[in-house]
Amino acid sequence: MTSYEVVNPATGETGETFPTASAADVEQAVAGAFAAYTNWSRATTVAERAALIGAVAQLHRDRIDELSEIIVREMGKPIDQARGEVEFSADIYQYYADNAETFLADQKIDALGGGFAIIRKDPLGPLLGIMPWNFPYYQVARFAGPNVILGNPIVLKHAEQCPESALAIQRIFDDAGAAEGVYTNLFASHEQIAEIIADPRVRGVSLTGSERAGAAVAEIAGRNLKKVVLELGGSDPFIVLSTSDLDDTVEKAVAGRLENSGQACNGSKRLIVLDEYYDAFVEKFTAAMQALTVATDPTQEGGDLGPLSSEKAAVTLEKQLASAVEGGATLVGGERDGAFITPGVLTGVSPDNPVFRQELFGPVAQVYRVASVDEAIELANDTPYGLGSVVISEDHGAALAVAERLEAGMVYVNQVGGDSAELPFGGVKNSGSGRELGSLGIDEFVNKKLIRIADAPQEA
Repeated sequence: MTSYEVVNPATGETGETFPTASAADVEQAVAGAFAAYTNWSRATTVAERAALIGAVAQLHRDRIDELSEIIVREMGKPIDQARGEVEFSADIYQYYADNAETFLADQKIDALGGGFAIIRKDPLGPLLGIMPWNFPYYQVARFAGPNVILGNPIVLKHAEQCPESALAIQRIFDDAGAAEGVYTNLFASHEQIAEIIADPRVRGVSLTGSERAGAAVAEIAGRNLKKVVLELGGSDPFIVLSTSDLDDTVEKAVAGRLENSGQACNGSKRLIVLDEYYDAFVEKFTAAMQALTVATDPTQEGGDLGPLSSEKAAVTLEKQLASAVEGGATLVGGERDGAFITPGVLTGVSPDNPVFRQELFGPVAQVYRVASVDEAIELANDTPYGLGSVVISEDHGAALAVAERLEAGMVYVNQVGGDSAELPFGGVKNSGSGRELGSLGIDEFVNKKLIRIADAPQEA
């Protein structure tokens, strides 16, 4: 990799190109982050750092048009969805600005032997963030927001196709008044990432990306005894147990599958439907998917989905669909034109089909028929992934019983797109480890320091 560049997936046009960082750039970024940790972090209060992040939130809102237009060019997100991402990112920053002092307050402990004891939440130090292209602002917000407030300076390596949004975020932190080294964008190469993780001045790394990237980063972090948070892929089940409104259920299924044009790690990729609803569900779901409109010009409002992030991504999905059909599945839709893929429905996917345990990153859903709740749960768990899941049921007790048996980090009942700043996000198995968002999101890269004074009263 020799550069970061913008290639508009809707038009194929190449925009501005940026060179990768030099060795001197890397040293300056790491040294600056460490200086910010030893000086700025220790000289500021939680309230002062929260005020900085509050200003970052406001600047996202003030610059929503500029920020939205950038990611339309970079990864093809339809403009109305791009604005929604910027707004959600601002909400996340503001959430941590509003709640940080509560989250980071000292925790008193009733010491059994007497005396005074607390747990104080201190920063670990500089962190490396490795971010993906599918949500260029949102992914950064949920990592950088809480950690800057905590006092962990950030070195941020964004996706190679997102240099403009990476620089826009840097400008926001600068304009919000961040001290030098508090937030540093770095157009690093893969080789430089390994060097940064190994640097003793860097205390942890967070990656959102593929299983392959997660395994590579975790291996390097493990060798260097660094804390790591991984948010990787997913093949989330959408389980239909019972419904008296099949149209509403289908609407939820379409929304769950088509978020970000089907390019969301926690999208509802496998629809698991009890036998009594299956035939009608497939008919209605297929019709609804085929009725969706593709935004051939994602700068204009109104389209349901845009192109995939690149023509390469579309070709990859096209090959997966071809292998699924060769393996005996039936495909309706799912046709490629450049970087665009029409919404598609796969049925008849058997366990020996090549795509059975793969993640399909695009607007194509797999639909499965099951005869019982137990079979639905077994199928839902029969995947390397364990990120999110959706359960549709009119019996909340039955839904809760299923939720308890699902191997997933998140379960949403009768709801899709339920992500919110206060709700922890993360998975298990090959979907990663650690949590972001909510109170848990500020609790990952923390030195939970015990302080005990033997001869002090408990109320000290």
